[in-house]
Amino acid sequence: MQTSLDTKTRSGFSGVLRFRYIGPFEVDELAELWKPLHQQHTTIASHLEDLLGTVSAEESWRRRSRRYVEWLSEPETIAVIAESDGVDVGYAMVTIRDEHHGSWDRGDRVAVVQTLAVHPDYSLELVGSGLLDEVRRQLAETGVRDLELPAVSGNSAAIRFYESQGFRPFVTTMVSRIGVGPHD
Repeated sequence: MQTSLDTKTRSGFSGVLRFRYIGPFEVDELAELWKPLHQQHTTIASHLEDLLGTVSAEESWRRRSRRYVEWLSEPETIAVIAESDGVDVGYAMVTIRDEHHGSWDRGDRVAVVQTLAVHPDYSLELVGSGLLDEVRRQLAETGVRDLELPAVSGNSAAIRFYESQGFRPFVTTMVSRIGVGPHD
């Protein structure tokens, strides 16, 4: 996989969208892009608050950054930041996992977009599609052929965007607290 600085011009985008790859020691550079995403998630999924509860943006970042460092210890993990005019405007964190062949032929390994974050002042369509294009370009070199990502239930704008990028609904994850509810 390429780890050098790449540039790609995006039509309709002011300036050039540049991609910079980071490792585990640079994870803190993502904090200011994670926090608005955390806020968006908790706002959109407020219907889950009585079931799951939420944590502060700081606590959420503490937990997430720890996972990022763990993921980045794996050599095939991709952490790429999109920049415009020297400003970080988005990032993608992508892991690769073994596929345990079930009902579908997905190859031996599947890439998972663990996070796709775009600063709220920038276009998801432009920055997000640029990041996904860059990720796909990198993954093409690894032989991975399937890319998946989680989407928060109720985030219809993001789901529409992902569908415009070729993603289709695959598995719905349901959550329930143990020891709470009508069956306990």
